[in-house]
Amino acid sequence: MTSIERTAYTRFKRLITAHELHLSFSPSRDELEWAADATDCDEHLLLMLKSYRRTGCFPALEDVPEMVVDFVRRAVELPEGTLPAYRAERTAKHHRGLVRKRAGVTYDQAKARGIVEQSIRREAAAKNRPADLIDIALEKVVEAGLELPGFSTFDKMASKVRTEVNASICTGIHDRMSAAQRAGLMRLLEDRDSDGTTLFNRLKKPA
Repeated sequence: MTSIERTAYTRFKRLITAHELHLSFSPSRDELEWAADATDCDEHLLLMLKSYRRTGCFPALEDVPEMVVDFVRRAVELPEGTLPAYRAERTAKHHRGLVRKRAGVTYDQAKARGIVEQSIRREAAAKNRPADLIDIALEKVVEAGLELPGFSTFDKMASKVRTEVNASICTGIHDRMSAAQRAGLMRLLEDRDSDGTTLFNRLKKPA
């Protein structure tokens, strides 16, 4: 599995500075008015909006860092201890729709997965690092105005497509080689020096 830290996939940090809180999670006057007009539970909607703008998807509210929850709660002057929880999934779904409309994005996971696969397949012949392939796919999904799939979708797709492309490259090389060339290639692994290392080990050494 590719480490998410090696990619551009945005996530909540374990430690968030006061500057980052104000920069990323302070509701603007326009956002406060929008939330007040749209719902009577400002914190949940604004928390969802700010979390989406930060990550490009909707994290589970219980996964949002407590310091972010408290910061947004204080910004909308809700009582101490107000929890970021919905009583009904229907309300949460309605709020996700409001956030998507405001952010100008569409929820279409099938289309997003298709873009991820096409992007990775197109680049995998020239790039082999999964993190690079994931970053390219991320950019294409954002450009398409779509909500991001979960990181595991990018990771699994990069692994699957990369394996298929590499196998195709190896098959193409194998098919172009003569029988003598194939035998010579196998000798790199079979012939050993006095210390037990193969000719392939010697071939891999830096010049």
